[in-house]
Amino acid sequence: MGAAALALSASDRRAVAADHLDPPTRTDPAFDTTADRAADIADVYVWHTAENLVIALTFAGPAPPGEAAVYDRDVLYTINISNRGAPTDPEVQIRFRFGQDAAGASGVEITGLPDGGPPLVGPVETTLSRNGILARAGLYDDPFFFDLQGFRETGATGTLSFVSSRNFFAASNDTALVVQIPRSQIETGEELNIWATAARIGGQLQ
Repeated sequence: MGAAALALSASDRRAVAADHLDPPTRTDPAFDTTADRAADIADVYVWHTAENLVIALTFAGPAPPGEAAVYDRDVLYTINISNRGAPTDPEVQIRFRFGQDAAGASGVEITGLPDGGPPLVGPVETTLSRNGILARAGLYDDPFFFDLQGFRETGATGTLSFVSSRNFFAASNDTALVVQIPRSQIETGEELNIWATAARIGGQLQ
């Protein structure tokens, strides 16, 4: 399953976002009554400060308030980063999976971080750190703003029906992994292309 992709350079900002319920036959309850929510990537967000690059991958949403985060041990998430000028050839692949300890508490394992260190492992809803890298997995307010009702009405009638104050995702949550990486560990002077994938280990749910 694919996800949103972004290309970033010093002089250009391009993005393709909002990947909820894609592919529909696997993740949309309207097409599949056993929809695979855990593997449904929502969005990839990327921004930077003078020192750091921040990447947020959201999935398993939108979920109503009060619903728990989704930590499926059989889904492998990968944040792909191309930093050598070939947009579809990732030099960095940050992979993460969830699991539970003997007490049933959920944790995350993150591999492929650009500092070259061992897997970063720890509990969810906790900021993990190493060599200037910060990472946190947990439940977040869905940051995407979109008028889905207006989109559907526009498609049905052919008349633009968007309302700028109407947000379908308001008060909804996603599960997410947010990772902050020192720019010195990731930038080469070439454009960065960043995208994400989710793969269910063992194949499709039945």
